Amino acid sequence: MTFRRQNLFVLAFSIAALFSCKDGKQGVNELAEIDQISYNFHIRPILSDKCFACHGPDANKREADLRLDVEEAAFAALKENPNKFAVVPGKPDQSEVYHRIISEDPAELMPPAESNLKLSENEIAIIKKWIEQGAKYEPHWAFVKAEKSNVPTQSDWGTNEIDQFTFKKMKEVGLEPNPEAQSYELIKRASLDLTGLPPSPEMLERFGDFSGEYTYEDLLDGLLEQDAYGEKLAILWMDISRYADSYGYQDDNIRTQWPFRDWVIHAFNNNLPYDQFLTWQIAGDLLPDATKEQILATAFNRNHKYTEEGGVIPEEYRIEYVLDKTNTFSKGILGITMECAQCHDHKYDPFSQKEYYEFFAFFNNTPEKGYEGDVSISKPAKTPILFVDQDDLDGILDFINYQDTTQLSISVMGELEGEDARSTFILDRGVYDAPSTEVFPSTPESILEFPENLPKNRLGLAQWATSRDNPLTARVFVNLIWQEIFGTGIVKSAGDFGMQGDLPSHPELLDWLAVDFMENGWDIKRLYKQILSSATYKQSAHISKDHLAVDPANIYLARAPRMRLPAENVQDLVLASSGLLVEKVGGPSVKGYQPEGIWEAASSGRGVLATYVQDEGESLYRRGLYNFIKLTVPPPKAIIFDSSNRDRCEISRGRTNTPLQALVMMNDPMVLEASRVLASNLWEKHSDSNEAINEAFVRILCRPMKAEEKNLLEDYYEGQIERFTNHQEQVQATLEVGDYPLEKEDINPKTAALMQVIVSLYNLEETITKI
Repeated sequence: MTFRRQNLFVLAFSIAALFSCKDGKQGVNELAEIDQISYNFHIRPILSDKCFACHGPDANKREADLRLDVEEAAFAALKENPNKFAVVPGKPDQSEVYHRIISEDPAELMPPAESNLKLSENEIAIIKKWIEQGAKYEPHWAFVKAEKSNVPTQSDWGTNEIDQFTFKKMKEVGLEPNPEAQSYELIKRASLDLTGLPPSPEMLERFGDFSGEYTYEDLLDGLLEQDAYGEKLAILWMDISRYADSYGYQDDNIRTQWPFRDWVIHAFNNNLPYDQFLTWQIAGDLLPDATKEQILATAFNRNHKYTEEGGVIPEEYRIEYVLDKTNTFSKGILGITMECAQCHDHKYDPFSQKEYYEFFAFFNNTPEKGYEGDVSISKPAKTPILFVDQDDLDGILDFINYQDTTQLSISVMGELEGEDARSTFILDRGVYDAPSTEVFPSTPESILEFPENLPKNRLGLAQWATSRDNPLTARVFVNLIWQEIFGTGIVKSAGDFGMQGDLPSHPELLDWLAVDFMENGWDIKRLYKQILSSATYKQSAHISKDHLAVDPANIYLARAPRMRLPAENVQDLVLASSGLLVEKVGGPSVKGYQPEGIWEAASSGRGVLATYVQDEGESLYRRGLYNFIKLTVPPPKAIIFDSSNRDRCEISRGRTNTPLQALVMMNDPMVLEASRVLASNLWEKHSDSNEAINEAFVRILCRPMKAEEKNLLEDYYEGQIERFTNHQEQVQATLEVGDYPLEKEDINPKTAALMQVIVSLYNLEETITKI
């Protein structure tokens, strides 16, 4: 069977339009406009949703021994009736599949009524036309090696190749790109995307409209060189690596994995190529003459939960830890749902249970124990452990921000070899004590066969993952960065590139970016600059009626997205704009303001984390990245703003809009304290309320104030001045919030009134939205 790549991409748009909520006659009319039906983009999504549960890869659940996900089986004679065939290329009338899906006999109809699945008229018409055209099968698009296609050349719009691909899609649906955003919008947008921090008034003034000494490219270069860049991108990697400051489970005691977070920030800021970034985390301990930095990177694999409960079966939990490592790698690095094959063959993707445990075998030889004692003898790291002393902190690990003189310990990886090496077996139904057939380290053949010349250990796995022939690794990472910037990946289901995942909206662009990324040394900063330099990125976020009618979800990128900031960056914006932010990089996690009793209500009463002890001083004003995460009780503010709870690998966060978020912004001590401190500082600089309000507005909204906004805020300030002047007893009660010192001279109606104006600015939707 010949796979025609060009057909795959020519038809990519057709499927998006066809299934975008069309059905019935309209869908059939659109079908008539499609010259060639693609298995990947038209047929596989239907079969995967409606048929593969019973007629797919999972042999244990397969009905009538009929398999529709592979050509040979679909074209073969039916086991129950050798004179009939499920699919006869070119002849739907002789294809049993077609007869079954149009049957009016409930006993014959497929899918059966009890499945609660039903094919639409449009889906039936698509299947019929596909059979008429020869029923050509294709490998799943994501499992085919990425190649660069020709860049479209029909437009003068844009600044780089990205724009040619996106413009082509816009034109196909009748959209025109938005004009470029205002300069102050671009400055704020780029600053938030690259550093997670708002631009200062000085930065806004320095770059102006980019017509002076400093250009937009200078802006990007400067932001990429800030330490805050690594902190911003580290949030994504902490979600993927399921970083937390406690072990989880019932007692949920403290652990010291935070030096791994310091390393991630350091690696991103030093622009460690992504292939090396992955290799060190997967197998840094197996590299020749491995350094402590490379070993520290392997803490990526050890961030999973760890039990300290008495009475457990150690081997059961050791298996749980290996399963977690396997699933984290497959989801976070490869963007596939391998965990579905833990107990049986995958129902939708071509991964057998045998292949799952062959994958599992790569991680099964760490000298890790399932249990090292209960919480009464808890240690901050579990075997194997990397110990870090002062010599390391003064040398190769000087990026670790640790002010103490005691030794640090971090859970990392190691490898059992020779006679100590473990054998790996398929676990019947995924149960730890039900080993069956022995297997050896390998990778799913449908993705990329594991080369014979690679070592059958984690280092070989890392080399396999970063091979130019691997179809997933670069695509998945490029898609993650696209998701970070535009809110939605080119593949919306960023953690599932399999058959149940979403199809790419711009498949040619995804592959072009993935190959270009590899060809240019897996350079992450270059990738960011490439995307942020595009005209696609620089468009205005203005939404027109055409946008809402044709593309409400902004799939075709004819405008910039509007997105609320991630939970951590909401905190960062408030602290930075108020002047409270402590710009110290790295170090142990911090415990900020939190409602009383939350930890205690969910605690076993054992361990050092049984009660919440708030930090003091500068620890209250660190970036959201450094907030202490207790797995059983994650930070409530962050969870309200859709942060990951970090109990497993997380690729994409949800994005909700709830009343609780508004209540947080109106009542959180951090927001109120920041407003009070900024008000005090502004009165030290300005004697005029108009000037003070204007600077607050620019600091928080990062743009000039409009005349009507100016009048509204000044009227509100005057109203608050009158309120506090007439009710002096409310002044101190309003200002006494947070631990930051309140000076006696600041306890006055003017400060309280300006504080209320600033609180209102922080509560604007625009403030915490990237536009």
